[in-house]
Amino acid sequence: MFNAASVPSSLLTPASSDSSDPLADYGWTDEFAEHFAPLAEAGLVPARIVRVDRGQCDAVLVDPGTGEPRTVRADTRPVGDADMINCPCTGDWAAVDLAAQPMPAVAALLPRSTAIIRKVAGKRSDGQVLAANVDTVLIAASLAAEPDLGRIERFLALAWESGAEPVVVLTKADLVDDAEFIRADVEAIAPGVTVLVVSAETGEGVDVLRACTPGTTAVIGQSGVGKSTLTNVLAGADVMAVQQARAVDQKGRHTTTTRELIPLPGGGVLIDTPGLREVGLYGGEGVAMAFADIEELAEGCRFHDCNHHTEPGCAVQAALADGTLPERRMESYRKLQRESEWIASRSDARLASARVKKWKTITKEMRAMGGTVKW
Repeated sequence: MFNAASVPSSLLTPASSDSSDPLADYGWTDEFAEHFAPLAEAGLVPARIVRVDRGQCDAVLVDPGTGEPRTVRADTRPVGDADMINCPCTGDWAAVDLAAQPMPAVAALLPRSTAIIRKVAGKRSDGQVLAANVDTVLIAASLAAEPDLGRIERFLALAWESGAEPVVVLTKADLVDDAEFIRADVEAIAPGVTVLVVSAETGEGVDVLRACTPGTTAVIGQSGVGKSTLTNVLAGADVMAVQQARAVDQKGRHTTTTRELIPLPGGGVLIDTPGLREVGLYGGEGVAMAFADIEELAEGCRFHDCNHHTEPGCAVQAALADGTLPERRMESYRKLQRESEWIASRSDARLASARVKKWKTITKEMRAMGGTVKW
């Protein structure tokens, strides 16, 4: 059985912060304080965004009068003209102008330490931030139906790319008799990742799960896997509504509709997210980290630019041939690689287009002033 002794120490140690600061339990650290110093001189106050909707947000800050944390409603439009990735999102640390009229307003965002970013649904290549400044990403998968290993691999790539530490949580363990065998299968496709078996019904694994959620934790996964139930268990109260998955196929209903930051009784916060039907990757090193075993095999290939198809001396092909590396995992790796390469190419195209647009604007302005443009 799994025990807390096998949990990596990085998951048990929260980010350093000033415990005397009322915002410390919300994730405020010395690094954020350093970034905020110039904003404080401008009369702004630090706040953590709890929820975003309709051009406004709920944000927790220290009340100047009482010195205690309180939640205010603030306008996000002053920074809302940015692209989707740089718009305010749940988990962001913001500089709030309490004197703004007709309501407090978010004047700026602090640099993010981490960010969970997925590609928006459909054929567009834009990114969407699911949560910011996260220390741990809980990837929830239900044991009530056979876990989709390919989808878990996709979530792992998303989590690794964020810069946070992923943890896979296999929920509803009370509904199956072979939970430990399934956990072993998941561990095989999650190198370097803690995999927990949890039952909210019986309490199995809950204490270990709590030990893995210091600082800021985000819960991601499909609808119906028990994300909101996990949130309620960790919060020690029914803070999120829960619906039953369909009995016929165990597919879930969308219970959570917005991303919301919830304080935990033992310190730290948790961000519950809506179920994700599409998990498009947004490029970066997440795929390489999620498939660290294949990347390690590739180091043994004869050629450093081996494509792992028909090249001689390919260590990856040798592992496929002797069964050490399952064909299913290799196909998943190739698929996610192709997605990441496509996103990278589209990102390069967007940057090139932005540069051309910028120079066209500069050229137009200089010609309007009678100047000469030199390239």
